[in-house]
Amino acid sequence: MRIQHIVAAAACLGFLMGTAAAQTPTFPAGSTMERIAKAGKVRIGTKFDQPLLSQKNLTGKPEGFDVEIAKIIAAALGIKPEKIEWVETVSTNREPFLMQGKVDFIVASYAINEKRKQIISFAGPYIVGHEDIMVRKGNPLGIKGPQDLEGKKACSITGSEGIRAILNHTKATPVGFDVLSKCAEALKAGAVDVIVVTDLHLAGHASKDPKAVEIIGTPFTDEPWGVGIAHNDRQFCQFIQRAITDAAADGRYEKAFAASLGKYLKRKPTLPKFDPCP
Repeated sequence: MRIQHIVAAAACLGFLMGTAAAQTPTFPAGSTMERIAKAGKVRIGTKFDQPLLSQKNLTGKPEGFDVEIAKIIAAALGIKPEKIEWVETVSTNREPFLMQGKVDFIVASYAINEKRKQIISFAGPYIVGHEDIMVRKGNPLGIKGPQDLEGKKACSITGSEGIRAILNHTKATPVGFDVLSKCAEALKAGAVDVIVVTDLHLAGHASKDPKAVEIIGTPFTDEPWGVGIAHNDRQFCQFIQRAITDAAADGRYEKAFAASLGKYLKRKPTLPKFDPCP
């Protein structure tokens, strides 16, 4: 039923959207899709230090689940991967980059919340994460869940849902860094006691250094992630949700998950129910 509603909305907009293989998609005059398609390139904000999600590889290009979602959207716009300009976008500058037009859209572990929706909009969610806890290997402090974090130093990304989870669900002292890799180094060095971020983030960092860290495995929040777009761009929101729906239907969504997060998370790559577009 959800897919039917999205298809109907797209038809009402009067644009023709092909599959990822379409060579010359056409879009409504003046739409974000038309502007990007005419430019022949797209600027996509993502993170560069998120293993399995969006991390630069040896060629200097980002790779991971978020990156594949971004490529799916770009392909629906008729933009080939080599015409994507990847813009490093950390948690603290995502809204400014969208508002200032420095990027066309953002796929960067971007949690949907009401505060953010006051100034930017989201398409999605395309996946739901759950806040969890990472500790040093062997769990020397005996942490079993958020109830055990009183008096502990808990690290997360400044401006992220992780910091809010620490403040709202624990009695730990929050420690923020601009990128998660700094939290990982602080944890291994003993400068902080735990990391609190989604299991999607933690899977990547656990895979990177499994001999030094481990995940407790007691998720305590739901965190839907969306594609960040300019405020109230309803047409673009509907377009993106259709593109992701098509990818879920033809197997590209599942393939992207299996090649990244699916290697370390024991869950099915189920596309969540979309929020209404603004």
